[in-house]
Amino acid sequence: MKIFVLMTLLVGLVACNGGKDPASVKLKTDEDKTFYAMGYMLGGNLQRLDLKDPELQALFKGVSHAASKTKSEVDMTVFQPKIQEMFKSRMTQISKKEKESGNKFIDDYLKKNKNAKKTASGLVYEIVKEGTGAMPKATDTVEVHYHGTLTNGEVFDSSVDRGKKISFPLNRVIKGWTEGLQLVKEGGKIKLVIPSELAYGDNGAPPKIPGGATLIFEVELFKVNPEQAAAHSKDDGHGH
Repeated sequence: MKIFVLMTLLVGLVACNGGKDPASVKLKTDEDKTFYAMGYMLGGNLQRLDLKDPELQALFKGVSHAASKTKSEVDMTVFQPKIQEMFKSRMTQISKKEKESGNKFIDDYLKKNKNAKKTASGLVYEIVKEGTGAMPKATDTVEVHYHGTLTNGEVFDSSVDRGKKISFPLNRVIKGWTEGLQLVKEGGKIKLVIPSELAYGDNGAPPKIPGGATLIFEVELFKVNPEQAAAHSKDDGHGH
């Protein structure tokens, strides 16, 4: 979880805040904006905890006290060991809720989309456009456009939006992609509904993909390059 590294960095980021309400802090200089950007990135990891306002305020108070060398209001020898335990417990709860929601989404999707099919692994797919070329193998490199959303429609990653196709070895991506792209022909387009166990699991991919999340991808397969995986480096996109 690297929770202790995260907390240490947060301490440094708010050292000059002076206990002010974060909403009242003005970003006047480029340095202010840079620190804000750093805090925003780090805070994204805390989305996994689904913090309520009182919990966020308690977190900020602790950070502020540590940064200003104010004595802790709690016995750190008692509560520090609880941090990792709480973090893991909270993430497990969130992941469970996401999985339940994802399972319902998949059930509803299959009922509404008669052309959709579910494989033995739990992957749901629907051929949007039939291709005419070869079907890739797991060892092939593929060139695609993709658009990824959560079940609520929120876009978390999209080569389509970036306007640039990508190529990657099919055996170096999430399981749902490796399996799903082998079901469509070159020149075709496929829609994938991927349960968390075939995607990013309980940990998710913060800050945009929560733990346990079911992912939806529309993928257009432009080209298959047989068994050239070794010639390509692993892409860092969310689909793979």
